[in-house]
Amino acid sequence: MDVMYTPPAEVFDAPRKKALYVGIVGLVGCAAGFVIAPGHAYRAWLVAFMLALGISLGSLALMMIQHLSGGAWGIFRRIFEASSRTIPLLAVLSLPILFGMQQLYPWSHADLVQHDHVLQAKAPYLNPSFFTIRFILYFVCWSALSMVLNRLSLRQDSGDVAVNMPIQRISGAGLVIYALTVTFAGIDWIMSLNPHWYSTLFGFLMMGGQGLAALCFTVVVATWLMPKEPTEGWLQPNHFADLGKLMFAFVMLYAYFNFSQYLLTYAANLVEETPYMIVRTNHGWQYLALFLVMFHFAVPWLLLLSRDRKRNPQRLVLVALLLLFMRLADLYMMISPEFAAAGGNLHAHAGEAEQVSQLFVHWTDLTAPLAIGGLWVWMFLSQLGRRPLFPVGDPYLREALQSSGGH
Repeated sequence: MDVMYTPPAEVFDAPRKKALYVGIVGLVGCAAGFVIAPGHAYRAWLVAFMLALGISLGSLALMMIQHLSGGAWGIFRRIFEASSRTIPLLAVLSLPILFGMQQLYPWSHADLVQHDHVLQAKAPYLNPSFFTIRFILYFVCWSALSMVLNRLSLRQDSGDVAVNMPIQRISGAGLVIYALTVTFAGIDWIMSLNPHWYSTLFGFLMMGGQGLAALCFTVVVATWLMPKEPTEGWLQPNHFADLGKLMFAFVMLYAYFNFSQYLLTYAANLVEETPYMIVRTNHGWQYLALFLVMFHFAVPWLLLLSRDRKRNPQRLVLVALLLLFMRLADLYMMISPEFAAAGGNLHAHAGEAEQVSQLFVHWTDLTAPLAIGGLWVWMFLSQLGRRPLFPVGDPYLREALQSSGGH
């Protein structure tokens, strides 16, 4: 069947070039930012990087879940796989975080550690050498999982049914590895921006946000591919309804994790925890907080209640695009309030919340998403065009196509 074949090269050529041009323009802007305003530039790079990484890792997790659960939504597995194969590029794009460690993390300054008993207690874990080792280990684990599962998927396409059980076993173990590495990476890269603050829910927040970002991105790509060869006529409303239901579930899940974190902090009223929330409800940040409540939860939740909207790709993709933007805004809210107005570090001790800068968008906050987003989309489209757009060896593919009107 034609649906089994790799799509024509011209389907991806034009958007790949556009994405690459956007990425280069963004890189030029970021390069200027690293020279002129390094504090702002490194912060903005971290925000944009975490969004792209979230899509890749969320897709890796969804791919493993689909291997374990089966179902018609596996028709989108090629998008998950292509997203996961961008992890090596993200490893390269993560280097500014290592190089900018002094600009980002208070615990990397020996003079601060000497005068702070909390940093001294956490020094065996939060120190530049161990941070770098963990940094490398995370990408080794993620890249290895992606490489092994993608190779087994190719063998499955060739008709090798013997790989079905290994794929499931590796996926089961891989989900455990994913959960652990994502939790510790979130602690390292975001939570330790304020090393006095901690949250036992932060790992769940990371995983929930990544799953939601990956689903939204998949909806956008699938809607774009829907009228093109060879997917034309094969992607049906039922398939998008599956993704819409999952998006609805992740919107509620992420809101639940966020509210639980806020409620527990409010109830405990500990001197180490409250500054994190006080900062984000003052100096203009409260408006961004309300914006997130409305458009990261309330509005998408109401829109996704509609069965017809979930079955209509052209309407569902608008919700997906909104949520992708809100994921960027949410990461901005996690990271940016920890920095002073000049772009340097803010070491926010208890009672020092008033020193935090007001809500402010720097021009590097725009160029960093262009740079990382453009290069990431270029790599994604390059990977997506190398394989058939459907997992032709998937034992559930026939059922998925027939259940939506295919043959």
